[in-house]
Amino acid sequence: MHLQLHKINLDDIGISHPTVAMVVRIRLARMFGRAGWPKYNITVAYGPNRVTRKPIEVIGTYDPVPKQFDDEAKGIKEVHLDFDRARYWLGVGAQPSDTVTRLFEKFGILPPKPRRESPQSKAGKDETSADK
Repeated sequence: MHLQLHKINLDDIGISHPTVAMVVRIRLARMFGRAGWPKYNITVAYGPNRVTRKPIEVIGTYDPVPKQFDDEAKGIKEVHLDFDRARYWLGVGAQPSDTVTRLFEKFGILPPKPRRESPQSKAGKDETSADK
């Protein structure tokens, strides 16, 4: 018995391809660095769990380990970012990860989120206001 395989183009027979909404995320992807000294690419990629796949675009780099330039100064974390591309991807609906959201808030790309007060700090304020 001999089997013949035929390739059928679904568009030719009137069947449309199902459209799947893919979430585009802006996230950090570890690029290199030795143990304890990480360096990350700020990448745009499809899907929530697509860390190992090739990104759509690399829009920057992030070095979270502070570098000391003076003895008195605080350490400086290096971030290289293409602001125009970051704004573009946010404009088309890309969702940044929590860490990238905090970075974008520091750079003014995203407005800062209102931070919730902890219950401990509220309790401290209530005691001091009751004393007055």
